[in-house]
Amino acid sequence: MTAGEPDGTGVFVDTMAELTWYEVERAARDGAVLLWAFGVIEQHGPHLPTGTDVYLPSARLRAVRRLLAHRGIEALIVPPYYWGINVVSGSFPASYGIRPELMREVMADLLAGMARDGFRHVFCFSGHGDALHNRTLYEGVRVARERCGIDASFVLEPALVDRLGLDPGDRCLTVHGTDPADSEPVGGVEQPQYADVHAGRAETSVMRHLHPDLVRENVRAGLVATDLGPAELAVWRRGFDDARRTTPLGYCGDPAAADPDEGRRAHAASAELAADAIRTRLGLGRNAAGTGSASD
Repeated sequence: MTAGEPDGTGVFVDTMAELTWYEVERAARDGAVLLWAFGVIEQHGPHLPTGTDVYLPSARLRAVRRLLAHRGIEALIVPPYYWGINVVSGSFPASYGIRPELMREVMADLLAGMARDGFRHVFCFSGHGDALHNRTLYEGVRVARERCGIDASFVLEPALVDRLGLDPGDRCLTVHGTDPADSEPVGGVEQPQYADVHAGRAETSVMRHLHPDLVRENVRAGLVATDLGPAELAVWRRGFDDARRTTPLGYCGDPAAADPDEGRRAHAASAELAADAIRTRLGLGRNAAGTGSASD
């Protein structure tokens, strides 16, 4: 970051909330697409802020927007949605959630408003790995498509599609890469031996790259890696008290091994993959490699 640039931590930075209605109307008329992140306020261990699942997808969308601009596609970023659904962290303080039907209806109403403004394509991204949160996001997209005809898509990785048992049809736009919530290797990031799915090496690496001032380094460096295998992970995913007993400090993985350079590579790779997927969905084909930059 250089002098005069936004610090990237404000909830409205680089979003349509910084524009006038004239500018939003013009963007819709010119065929701009919308990018929308869905996170949650949730505990992320003793070393990461509770807004991690908002900070990370917001930064990803800023990078995606720049890449799309290099490819001739105008995009606006919708301010992030952050009152989602918490099951896994439900017994921890500062982990707030709402009823799935409420989230679905709020999504549908807001997407209908975007359609009325003339926006035709909305790409929804999740920053939160909770299964019910993501199923609800998927349902919100379905309801909005049926009610107002907007071409809304849920952009997610094939591993998450499979884990949630979703239909990879026109409501899903799959990209081959990773979300920090699903420990698939991407961009040279090593796959951990044990489950690293929450506030562990992967997620902490990206936060160390994007928002190092928000990482409690004096705590992170001394955290011992968890060693959850498939059976323990299944218990953890039941959530609430089961999750808190399984990971009493609130993280699952190895945050002490987090490397900001790994985070930089993962962040850049995930943005590139998403931008390519969006370009393909719009019928423009894939972009030639090397165009633009995803650096934040």
